[in-house]
Amino acid sequence: MRRKLFTLVAILTGSFTAADAEVESDFHQPDVIQKIAFGSCSNPRKGKTPMFDAVRKHKPDAFIFLGDNIYGDTEDMELLQKKWMELGDVEGFRKLRGNTTVIATWDDHDYGVNDGGKSYKKREESQRIFLDFFKDPADSPRRKRAGVYGSYTFGTPGKMCQILLLDTRYFRDELPRAKGPKAKGTVGWYVPTDDTSKTLLGEAQWKWLDEQLQVPADIRIIGSSIQVLAHEKGMENWGNVPHQRKRLFELLKKHKADHTFAISGDVHFAELSKMDFEGYPFFDLTSSGMTNTSKSWAAAKNSFRVDESHPVQNAGLIEIDWADKSLELSIINKDGEKVLHHPLKFSELEFK
Repeated sequence: MRRKLFTLVAILTGSFTAADAEVESDFHQPDVIQKIAFGSCSNPRKGKTPMFDAVRKHKPDAFIFLGDNIYGDTEDMELLQKKWMELGDVEGFRKLRGNTTVIATWDDHDYGVNDGGKSYKKREESQRIFLDFFKDPADSPRRKRAGVYGSYTFGTPGKMCQILLLDTRYFRDELPRAKGPKAKGTVGWYVPTDDTSKTLLGEAQWKWLDEQLQVPADIRIIGSSIQVLAHEKGMENWGNVPHQRKRLFELLKKHKADHTFAISGDVHFAELSKMDFEGYPFFDLTSSGMTNTSKSWAAAKNSFRVDESHPVQNAGLIEIDWADKSLELSIINKDGEKVLHHPLKFSELEFK
């Protein structure tokens, strides 16, 4: 399979027939895609990286890194770059990258500091290293702004898939810490804030997201490094800043963003969550643990969970049937077997 390359939407002559739209994605690839794989929490230093081969068995058209793509955790940029190169040396990753479009956002550990936000001193330098590793072109919009968020469209009208990769680190304010002993069913460390001045994405990214939700798309995937729905574990998630999660849902409603769902990582296990928002069933498929997994964290409470959690090495898989107007959300294990799968019709993901 030839290597697929993104071209910036300038707009490209003849390749994006929605060229009359006032708002454009950052990147566009005219090929229609049917399979998208994704994952997070990958530590090349663990030495066991079977998930890349498991993903390749399904021959995805695109692979999304959702964060903790390495465990950098440093202000030493030479060391951070070395750790990225260790991922680049993993044979399974090289093979995947050679045959599949690979796109990425980051989370705290590849950003540079555990649970870090905007106070991380090396965020600008870290961004340059990140974009260099993922081979963003010199004129990439992500090289011209703070933060690594980006929008990607694949396909043609009627079969257009938009992927919105958010940056939940660069602009994020500090989160309030939990006090006292941990409540039953939680992992720790954080509680929701009632300070509505606190931001998760920052105003520049919110403005960009508002614009991107106006780009024509038949399927829209929101990639968040942290979970969007599950909030009871006490871990980092959108529920820590509830006014920001509300703002996200209000934007989706404002633009009647049908056929939209989220994918997320961070928690070292896999699960599917669902929440009803004013009649709209919003799903968040979490795949976390390409190398790092936790059975105890998987046992934490999540009132939005569909089926059960899976504390195994895993990756997420999205399969789109354009003719049938349906899709399937799945989790695969290290052997490439589906341990969770949830079919959906497009018609089920519509605002009433």
